[in-house]
Amino acid sequence: MAMNSRWAQARNILAVRLDNMGDVLMTSPALRALHSGHPQARVTLLTSAAGAQAARRIKAVDRTLIYDAPWSGGPGSQSRSAQTDLRLIETLARHQFDAAVVFTVCTQSALPAALTCRLAGIPLRLAHARENPYALLSDWVPETDTAIAVARHEVQRQLDLVRHVGFETRDERLQLQYSAQDVQRMRETMAAFGGDASRPYLVVHPGASAASRRYPAAAFGRAAAQLQAHTGMQIIFSGARDEIGLALEATAQMPQMPVNLMGHLSLGELAALIAGARALVCNNTGPAHIAAALQTPVVVLYALTNPQHTPWQSPSRVLSHDVPCRNCLKSLCPQLHHHCLELIEPERVVHAVLDLLGLPVPAPSPSVAQPLPSRAHAPLITTPMPALLRGIP
Repeated sequence: MAMNSRWAQARNILAVRLDNMGDVLMTSPALRALHSGHPQARVTLLTSAAGAQAARRIKAVDRTLIYDAPWSGGPGSQSRSAQTDLRLIETLARHQFDAAVVFTVCTQSALPAALTCRLAGIPLRLAHARENPYALLSDWVPETDTAIAVARHEVQRQLDLVRHVGFETRDERLQLQYSAQDVQRMRETMAAFGGDASRPYLVVHPGASAASRRYPAAAFGRAAAQLQAHTGMQIIFSGARDEIGLALEATAQMPQMPVNLMGHLSLGELAALIAGARALVCNNTGPAHIAAALQTPVVVLYALTNPQHTPWQSPSRVLSHDVPCRNCLKSLCPQLHHHCLELIEPERVVHAVLDLLGLPVPAPSPSVAQPLPSRAHAPLITTPMPALLRGIP
């Protein structure tokens, strides 16, 4: 597609993605397209404090601005004052951006950010919008996706948005970098807690920001115990410091204690850990997209709250139990039964990991439903890339 003549002149581009780390990672191919649109293009990402952790490790992002917008619903966003919004407009105006692209999921409105960019004097403004934005957007892409009938993966949605004005990339993979120092610190931390990064290991990440997206911790533990027995590999638990309780609940189900690194890794160190793993087992949360970026095989316990965020172009298995209340978009299960996750037997998790790694899979019990197919957009890759080297510039 030929570049739009107005956008072809843009050299100083603002990208707006005000969500979490995983959302920023899923936007990285579109950010790469913006950056590659012209050799002298400079891309600044306006994102949340959580999103900024990933943004700093995406090569296509030259600069990061942090803002927890009151319309984003993130932590601390509701305490923002109108004066804070006005200061953001002043900051954006000082940068004299040529163009702005507002990235959102289909259930969000891009218009608050579009208005902010207009008031900051940014002449070109591109976004999806369900309602007619009139002059708030210079380039309007009508919203066609819905939470009930989603046509596109989140990554594809953002690539299609920038393609509307002519930005494209041949490399549509997720992007995340880490350093040799991250690898060294991860290895030292693992050793301090009884692990050995030179031996094969599996990573289990039982947390997620929304309760509706958390597979029961005890079930994670039962699956991990079976994986220990079937593979002989080390089991490494990862997560935030405030999720340590999940690890304790999980390890109570395990006869052999795993290596618990919860609360002890930076984002770069977590990326190094996942890069070196034979596989990751997790909920629908940021580490699933880290694994996709690094081509680490991942089994995702996928709550059916939002169907757009499965692993992108990576070796994966996606496990869910179908329910009539799917696509609820809720952070807390409105039915209070969590059936889309809680009815997944730990044996399904074990079988998915073994199958993904090309290892012998025990015959499933007739009562155990088969896993849903992955929505990955590339053929399955079962040969891991060289450990710990995939994200190092």
